[in-house]
Amino acid sequence: MTIFVLGTIGGLINIGVLTTLKLFRSNQCAFYLIMESVVNTIQLFVLFIIYLLPITNEADPANTSLAWCKMKNFLTQTLRLLSSSMVCFAALDQFLSTNPQHIIRQMSSLRLAHRLTIVAIFLWIGHDIPYAILYVIVPPSGCIITNIDLIHYYSFFYYPILHGFLPILASSAFALLAYRNVRNLVRRQVAVERRRLDRQLTAMIFIRVIFYVLLLIPYTVYRIYSLNVTFTQANLYPYAINQLIYSVMSSMTNLNYTVSFYIFMASSSRYRRQVKSFFVKKCWRTLKNLCNAEQNIVHPNGTTSIVADTEDE
Repeated sequence: MTIFVLGTIGGLINIGVLTTLKLFRSNQCAFYLIMESVVNTIQLFVLFIIYLLPITNEADPANTSLAWCKMKNFLTQTLRLLSSSMVCFAALDQFLSTNPQHIIRQMSSLRLAHRLTIVAIFLWIGHDIPYAILYVIVPPSGCIITNIDLIHYYSFFYYPILHGFLPILASSAFALLAYRNVRNLVRRQVAVERRRLDRQLTAMIFIRVIFYVLLLIPYTVYRIYSLNVTFTQANLYPYAINQLIYSVMSSMTNLNYTVSFYIFMASSSRYRRQVKSFFVKKCWRTLKNLCNAEQNIVHPNGTTSIVADTEDE
């Protein structure tokens, strides 16, 4: 519940700041961060529903409803892969946009960001459809995969590589290379404002990747293990231990959908000022204008609001 509330608030603030401030509107790295915040917010809502349904129904519907069993796993996995893709794309973009070679810098563009995002959406939806189809309900284990080939795929490719070392290595490598590039910006003829923005975004992405890697590794290791070991409620003690480990690992990986806003705030004083500016200049002024507009509405009897009467006096 805490993860859902904090993550939703943080995600919405990220979206608001990155979409309304002029500095970020045409920046492709900011676009990836916006998309990550959108995906993470949707994922948190899905996870909250998954958490809430067993409480309200006194049983997990995923163990009784085949449709929900398939839909739940399809949504969480697709959104998980999309979130990882956005982190990797953001790190890649910072490497490209801060590169000392002009031809490489030109590869970083908003058009490329849009295309990569669209490709990722369709790719992961297509990838996860067979995954959803092959989920079945097997009492007393519940909603599980029984197809041996798919279990082998997830044991030897998906968790170790596709959702494990591949995004970890890619995001880490590009973040480190971008950090190296940005340290040499002072030697290049770069506008001061652009240099500040590159440094800010590179620092934010670098810290984001560190948290992404630290929170992803334990869950990846656990999932590889759990796919190759079957736990049933008949063996109560091992089953309870596995459920406890699963809860801890899931909470850790779910933090990946929550922490972005808070690590950006902690790592960038400039972002803190931008968030303050967003609330003061955008939210507060918009609210103030709405209140003033309401007060200045002309009523049917020809009278005006108190503000209007005072001004006339």
